[in-house]
Amino acid sequence: MCTFAPAMARIDLDQIKRRYGIIGRDPKLDTVIDTALQVARTDLAVFIQGESGVGKEVIPRIIHDNSLRKTKRYFAINCGSIPEGTIDSELFGHIKGSFTGAISDHDGYFGSANGGTLFLDEVGELPLSTQVRLLRVLETGEYIPVGGSEPKKTNVRIVAATNVQIEKAIREGRFREDLYYRLCTISVKMPPLRERGDDVVLLFKKFAMDTAQQYGIPQPLRLTPEAEQVVMSYKWPGNIRQLKNVVEQMSILSEERIVTPDVLARFEIKPSTETTDLALRDSTISTTPGDGSVEHAMKMMQLMIHSLKMDVEMLKQRVENNTPSDHIVRQLPVPTIPAESVTSPSEFSEYSELSEKPETSGKGERPAYVENADFDDDDEDLNLEKMERRLIEKALRRSRNRRKVAADDLGISERTLYRKIKDYGIEE
Repeated sequence: MCTFAPAMARIDLDQIKRRYGIIGRDPKLDTVIDTALQVARTDLAVFIQGESGVGKEVIPRIIHDNSLRKTKRYFAINCGSIPEGTIDSELFGHIKGSFTGAISDHDGYFGSANGGTLFLDEVGELPLSTQVRLLRVLETGEYIPVGGSEPKKTNVRIVAATNVQIEKAIREGRFREDLYYRLCTISVKMPPLRERGDDVVLLFKKFAMDTAQQYGIPQPLRLTPEAEQVVMSYKWPGNIRQLKNVVEQMSILSEERIVTPDVLARFEIKPSTETTDLALRDSTISTTPGDGSVEHAMKMMQLMIHSLKMDVEMLKQRVENNTPSDHIVRQLPVPTIPAESVTSPSEFSEYSELSEKPETSGKGERPAYVENADFDDDDEDLNLEKMERRLIEKALRRSRNRRKVAADDLGISERTLYRKIKDYGIEE
């Protein structure tokens, strides 16, 4: 594998952190920033690996802004959000009349960014045919627009990033090995939050202050020493993105301003010794090699169960506070539950116990908060495809049909969501 061993302490890292809003003092993070600064003045391709939510997008910006190309254009492209049928046109341009809707010539990102930098995020999502085109650009600096016959020249610096296990993708034939080595002249690995020591406490405080300021909350959340130990020992499978979501939910929904381990536990933040690699898409659940549909369906089902459990907890709290039952559903906040917050398949068994043993009054009927809540009956159809469709429709409603927001909530790429919407015939 390609590696790079930087020499530290040659540049004022604190100044760079302030400029780009980077919070943390862990040596692993400092090494990544120092590497980015050192390679910035070269034209070498950089390949960034790291779990979802670790903040990979700031590294290519640092590279571009400190390079000789800083006066030229910079584009950040999410390869997973562009539909497969149009991605070649978006990247390499097209010729007028090459397909329906091509009413004029289009340069594409490689033409528009000539002399500048392209950041290809989620490069592991590229179709194989597009990978071949990208390999040619890296090798010769030439590309052919869709529908064209004459090659065009471009001079761009490529920075790529992925949150998939690229070695596994190569073994399964989903990613070209020769392209990987072309992209990986310099390899940078962003550390997950669980490996950054007390940086998680610093980030918690920053997000708590930001949320309090944004929503006019008089007092931001504060962690007790015991709670600090909990957040430092928690695995944070969704990394910084998950931490930010949790702090925002806690700031709005929790009455306590002093956060104890008990308060954290109500938001599913508990010390854990379990391995949590959910942020890497290829290691969520062990399935038959290549059986991505089963893995995806199981992940979606986990997310639904976790969301239902959170709803039940909030409903219980409202009942205990004597909130009138006919106002419970109307007043219930709808939290954003990141896919990375689902920790393990064991939640299936916990939800089973919850469903089979509902609280009852003395007469054996369901309590008011269950009767008035919008839950399906116990005898609902548990077909995975139907559950997946309902969850997608729910995510689209919550996001007001903004596909990117819905895809982030579901923990899938925007292109995957687009395909699912077409497959299920969902109307937006």
